[in-house]
Amino acid sequence: MTVSGLLWTRLGRGMSRAGPEPRPPGKRWLVAGLGNYGFQGTRHSVGMAVLNQLAKRLNVADQWRRQRQCCADVAIACLGEAELVLLKPRQLMNVNGHSVAQAAKVYQLAAEDIYLVHDELDKPLGKLAMKLGGSARGHNGVRSCISCLNSDVMPRLRVGIGRPTHPGAVERYVLDRFTAAEQERLPQVLEQATELLLSHIHQRSLTGTTHPSPS
Repeated sequence: MTVSGLLWTRLGRGMSRAGPEPRPPGKRWLVAGLGNYGFQGTRHSVGMAVLNQLAKRLNVADQWRRQRQCCADVAIACLGEAELVLLKPRQLMNVNGHSVAQAAKVYQLAAEDIYLVHDELDKPLGKLAMKLGGSARGHNGVRSCISCLNSDVMPRLRVGIGRPTHPGAVERYVLDRFTAAEQERLPQVLEQATELLLSHIHQRSLTGTTHPSPS
């Protein structure tokens, strides 16, 4: 059975403003799309684009709600018996960790229950990789999450965006929108990223392991 055959959605729960969210009967995971909230559509915010695709795949694209406790947009969905908390921080990349850490408190999650989805300069567009914890590798959003969670065990889906030919052009490059040619490829990349992410989460939900080998 494919992952898509195991998906079903459940939403409509109001966001509690006082105290942590009660845990559901199954496993709960947090999936955070890192980026600059005011600059969605840029290369640096491709993690948020993956979250939008994930929400569409889980049929909760119209269920995003602003969660003031976390300073983020949040949507809740289910994958089998697991609950997925989808999160897009409403902050700049280098302080995304504050939203992620606050969400961990609200939804009673440990660092190993949190997936980070972010751009990766050292991989070409279309190349995806799951990194199972470790250093930030120079990524400011990941560095912020490690600092705020006081842990580096979070699994990360790295989405390649390529690197500019001129080293001094990196900052402008990541804040630019994808070119027309890249935008043609982007839907397939986002779908592949979503499939890899769901497969990984589903495997961990079934086995109960902390860090299985990525698919």
